[in-house]
Amino acid sequence: MQHDHGLSIATRPPSGRIRILEVAGDLDHHTSPRLREALDELGLAPGDGLVIEMSGLRFCDSTGISVLVGAHQRAQEADAGLALAGLSSDIEHAFKIMGLTRLLSFHENTDQAIAALR
Repeated sequence: MQHDHGLSIATRPPSGRIRILEVAGDLDHHTSPRLREALDELGLAPGDGLVIEMSGLRFCDSTGISVLVGAHQRAQEADAGLALAGLSSDIEHAFKIMGLTRLLSFHENTDQAIAALR
């Protein structure tokens, strides 16, 4: 697990071809480069899936959102799936206001996100 200025990132064992990345803490302009790095290291292939588990995320600013949108774009380019799981109601509400529900897939928990990617 990596911890960087209030952000922790951990990789859970995959569920088949679906990888799980746990993100907790504050995702902001100081910490978003670490998440971008972790996402780049995953190297998605066609048919893969990625769940970003965010139940421990306390804060996400526009820089963090940019990283998540970039992850979506990379997943699409790789012909892979991406799902976000466990967002707090406040963060999910902010994402909805910004129209991100049209772009990103949100799920209550990791199991539901995995099921959606299968």
